Amino acid sequence: MIDVSDRHATAHHDTRPLIDRVAADWGNLLWLVGRILIALIFVRSGWGKLTDLGSFAAMLDRGDVPMASVVALIGAVVEFGGGLAIVFGVGTRYAALLMIVFTAMATLIAHRYWTYPADQQQAQMVQFAKNISIIGGFLVVFVTGGGHYSLDRWWRRRG
Repeated sequence: MIDVSDRHATAHHDTRPLIDRVAADWGNLLWLVGRILIALIFVRSGWGKLTDLGSFAAMLDRGDVPMASVVALIGAVVEFGGGLAIVFGVGTRYAALLMIVFTAMATLIAHRYWTYPADQQQAQMVQFAKNISIIGGFLVVFVTGGGHYSLDRWWRRRG
């Protein structure tokens, strides 16, 4: 005969709020999704710049960026490669720092809202604020690293 009282005595009822359970139980997967979401815009944009480097260099030249063709190549490679590194979790903390610098530079080059005509300032201010928010996301990536589902972790476990 099974003593029902013992079974209930050893059963554990999770009393954490649902939001805490979801964060704890799904945190590793959500962290991967978060990395992908923050980096995809850079992968896509960087790829576009790499495949049309001349247009990107011309845009930088119009913005009075010195050595625009060299800066364009470096910027496109950093944007695409740094984005991929964040997606796959490779050198994640270094990639996050690189992407912080890239995003700050891109913001100061392309979204100086205070230099735009009045009718364009609001849109540029939104782009400026978006980039500042992305920098905040990359700071979180820097602090937390690649997480459970990253090549950084996989290589660390193999070594």
